[in-house]
Amino acid sequence: MTESAVRAVVFDMDGLLIDSERLAMESLVSAGAEIGYRMSLEFCRTMIGVPADRCRELASAAYGSGFPLERYFELHEVHLRRLVDAGQLTTKPGAIALLDVLDRQGIPKAIATSSSRDRADHHLRLAGIADRFDAVVTRQDVVRGKPDPEPYLTAAAALGADLPGTLALEDSTNGLRAAHAAGLRCILVPDLVRPTEETRRLAHRLYPDLHHVVDYIAAANGRTHVPG
Repeated sequence: MTESAVRAVVFDMDGLLIDSERLAMESLVSAGAEIGYRMSLEFCRTMIGVPADRCRELASAAYGSGFPLERYFELHEVHLRRLVDAGQLTTKPGAIALLDVLDRQGIPKAIATSSSRDRADHHLRLAGIADRFDAVVTRQDVVRGKPDPEPYLTAAAALGADLPGTLALEDSTNGLRAAHAAGLRCILVPDLVRPTEETRRLAHRLYPDLHHVVDYIAAANGRTHVPG
């Protein structure tokens, strides 16, 4: 099929560019244990791709009004940073190759993440890719987080990109919903959450890793065959 050229790319961060979601799951569980709560992985997965304010709502609904929300999420940040600072944070397969291709082709790129500015800056720096983006939009830079389209619209505007030429890359359901609502074609590269009927319907493409996105962009920009 014929694809529109890719003129800009907006990335999600956690679980898409960097392999941080598995560390986040571990820290969510260990933070709960420290305050005497058993946090199931099933519950923790519901917070993947969700802004912090919404995560607090989910935890309160699941564990009741007596749940120590602020202490729990403070400990989560402490446990997560400990794992990250111990050298366990890596980029996802194909991430560096994709960034290199975009650099060579002069295609502008941004991040639209549900993480805070402090966490985004810290993780990107430790992953060695902090200086590779033209813009980084965090939860603190928008009024409404994902699944609202505002993060993607803000990132595209920061790049001066037209929406039809902008490609979004996501791993989570909420992120995919946000990109789709913004009017962007979005490639889903699943991480910890398996694709559903909804995500398969909304995704422009579904690929196992970012290496396939390299091929897709080459094809869309007239260089080779589009992978199916």
